[in-house]
Amino acid sequence: MAIDAGTGSVRVILFDTLGNEIHVSQSEWTHKEDKGYPGSMDFDVSRNIVIITDLIKETISKSNVDSKQIAAISTTSMREAIVLYDQFGKELWACANVDSRSNDEVTNLYQISETIEADIYRKSGQTFSLGAIPRILWVKNNLPETYKQIKNVTMLNDWITYRLTDVISVEPSNGCTTGLFDLKQRSWDSSIADQAGIRNDIFPVSYESGTIIGNVTEKMAVLTGLSTETVVVAGGGDAQLGCIGMGVIGEGSAAILGGSFWQYEYTTKNMQIDDKCRVRINCHAVPNTWQYEAIAFYPGLVMRWFRDSFCELEKYLEEQTGESIYSQMEKRARNVSVGSNGMLSTFSDKMNYISWKHAAPSFINYKLDSERFNKATFYRSIMENAAFVTKGNIDLINEITDTSPKEIIFAGGASKSELWCQIISDVLNTPIKVPVVRESTALGAAICAGVGANIFDSFDDAISKVVKFEKTYSPIKENHLVYIALYKKWEEIYKNQLELADKGLTEHMWIAPGLK
Repeated sequence: MAIDAGTGSVRVILFDTLGNEIHVSQSEWTHKEDKGYPGSMDFDVSRNIVIITDLIKETISKSNVDSKQIAAISTTSMREAIVLYDQFGKELWACANVDSRSNDEVTNLYQISETIEADIYRKSGQTFSLGAIPRILWVKNNLPETYKQIKNVTMLNDWITYRLTDVISVEPSNGCTTGLFDLKQRSWDSSIADQAGIRNDIFPVSYESGTIIGNVTEKMAVLTGLSTETVVVAGGGDAQLGCIGMGVIGEGSAAILGGSFWQYEYTTKNMQIDDKCRVRINCHAVPNTWQYEAIAFYPGLVMRWFRDSFCELEKYLEEQTGESIYSQMEKRARNVSVGSNGMLSTFSDKMNYISWKHAAPSFINYKLDSERFNKATFYRSIMENAAFVTKGNIDLINEITDTSPKEIIFAGGASKSELWCQIISDVLNTPIKVPVVRESTALGAAICAGVGANIFDSFDDAISKVVKFEKTYSPIKENHLVYIALYKKWEEIYKNQLELADKGLTEHMWIAPGLK
């Protein structure tokens, strides 16, 4: 069983030992801003654990599987989301991944040293953009009584593991995103906490992914229908487990995970820090392996926004025919010319981890011509924007590693779209392989569970048995030529759009804490 807590939804998936999905239960969820703290994104542990336990119950019931047959469970989640606990294991405070309430704290960190962020990056591979340091400092400054009570900090996937086992722990692939890990040693670094002015006694034990943490507790067994004979195994961050679920663990292998955010991952066993601090570097969920990572903000959430805002007719048709809104829109977008008739959209920018911000969302260069510029054109433009951002991110990592992948594995919800797969292949001029199990993050968690329970001898053994590929998309030369010309325009337009936001004439879609 895999429990996958993403930004926009949470899922519980049951797999057999050959990697086939037996049943999936899913629920969308939202993480609300505390109106008193702009930029905040609270994570409601009380409400969300009920959602998770209900999904576990639903999965067991609808799969008709005896819970004693579930050998192991592992967990995965959005990275960066943290949970703070007191000495009794009670959750004190929690936030979701892109919480950005800690502007003042980042400003204060820069007062310690102008180079503190770069110094910490060179140890941890992380900046203050998404890391836990500013958030913990925010708790220190705004909730001092809560701060005094902190005994442990974990990531969201570790919190689910804790709820299942009563054992508080972390694993490196997600734990490293706190910015409080020594990247090379794959463990907590108390000197970073000392440097940043936060407590260095709040770090629980760390176990590598695939390690048994404990058994399902009697309390959780009663709540969910699980068996106390089932072991719970350390999982990992969504992108890293997604890579395991695609078989992306070897030197030079690469992947794109197309979910709420899109992550590009490049795997290496010979990690070198980027002196310019432009991309993230994480521990992989496989021992002694690391990944360069570049993130595109919100492609999946942008599609959901478009669906909910403009597709009322398609929703009605979905209810009448059963054909999804996305399927209906994709059919129409196929008839739009490559490059969306010259229209461009700006959502996420290429990654610049040390100074990370995004322009106001926009559609630009369209005409009042409903034949050429209609709902399908806008839909296709969103797809092409995601591919352009991804190209920029890949070019950046190619520069750092002085190499480029010969093929890229594409998984996640977006890989269900054949049109999107082809657009990415055309923009990148690279073959795109799509696995049979598109929801590779959950499969990666299931593989971790299987490794921990000795169903598989190793990650390599598991991948050889369960990871299969469905289709390869090859780039179409004439499409690539159109996209390269359009990409150059997109780069220049984005710079101008970002300048408008920097001047305060428009509002940034997202901006890292402490930046202006």
